[in-house]
Amino acid sequence: MNSRRKFIQNSSLLGLAMSIKPDFSLFAAQDQILGHGDFKYKIDPTWGNLDPAKVPVVNCHEMVMDRKGRMIMLTDEAKNNVIIYDQAGKLLDTWTLNLDRAHGLSIVDEGDAEYLWVVDNGGRVLKTTLSGTIVAEIASPLSEGIYEEKMRWVPTETAVAPNGDLYIADGYGSQYFLQYDKNGNFIRKFGGPGQGDSQFSTAHGIAVDQRGGKEPTLLCTSRGHNSFKRFTLDGNYLETIFLPGAFVCRPVIHGENLFAGVCWSRLRYLEQTDNSGFVTILNKDNKVVSNPGGTAPEYRDGQLQLMVQSEPVFKHCHDVCIDQDENIYVCQWNAGKTYPIKLTRV
Repeated sequence: MNSRRKFIQNSSLLGLAMSIKPDFSLFAAQDQILGHGDFKYKIDPTWGNLDPAKVPVVNCHEMVMDRKGRMIMLTDEAKNNVIIYDQAGKLLDTWTLNLDRAHGLSIVDEGDAEYLWVVDNGGRVLKTTLSGTIVAEIASPLSEGIYEEKMRWVPTETAVAPNGDLYIADGYGSQYFLQYDKNGNFIRKFGGPGQGDSQFSTAHGIAVDQRGGKEPTLLCTSRGHNSFKRFTLDGNYLETIFLPGAFVCRPVIHGENLFAGVCWSRLRYLEQTDNSGFVTILNKDNKVVSNPGGTAPEYRDGQLQLMVQSEPVFKHCHDVCIDQDENIYVCQWNAGKTYPIKLTRV
């Protein structure tokens, strides 16, 4: 009887531990250095872990940092779509829009206040205050005559240009990027499905690139093409940044560098294994300089070689957020309802 009681007790403790953090590989890797060159990191395996009975998550889709240094994360758990942390990983606040497909999160500073753009794969694109009050919503392009009947509308991401124009990526729908002015009036769409330079396969993310003091341009994800594609703010194609083997999500600009979560690496995608993806970092010249969790970047005759996951640490890296100390916070999709992973730069 005592042995049975002890077995049940130990099983219960193990179950509790797994509900809090089911991926024990993080603890095994906590002393391991991930990354390459000047961009190396250690894992903080306990950062941001919460009680899933009180603050549950499904997928930790995206994260942004506000001007107070708070980390604001979006999940598709309708009980608490937004979870706000301090940089020590302590819970500050939660709120919800009751969205069960919440996917994209962008932050914009309008001077008087900061606002969030929240994208739900169910077709909603919402502008909110940092406390969750809805202040604007973009109507479906189907209802506005922008899309033809039966075209799919499954938006994934937004970005805001310096003049206030809003860009929406229809990454799981019809593969277009839609541009609106600051008042929500439709201007144009560009992209669409296909294999051409200006066409997309999973137009998942978008960011405004102003690095180096250059004129702002748009970096647009074409995940199925393992690439970012650069466009003018008017939707004209400029170039492709090819990242062989890497199914990249949205581009994230920090300083002179470009960061992205890789949801799958090519070999893991083909094998359909649980552990997949890594983080990729590009310099100001858009050359890959580090792949935390992935193989070291290699160029031959100027051509980037195939990149794959090398360490089974991550499960489908969906987004990254970079703080003022160059630490990386990794949000994951299809990762066992785990919380974000902090990579501390070393």
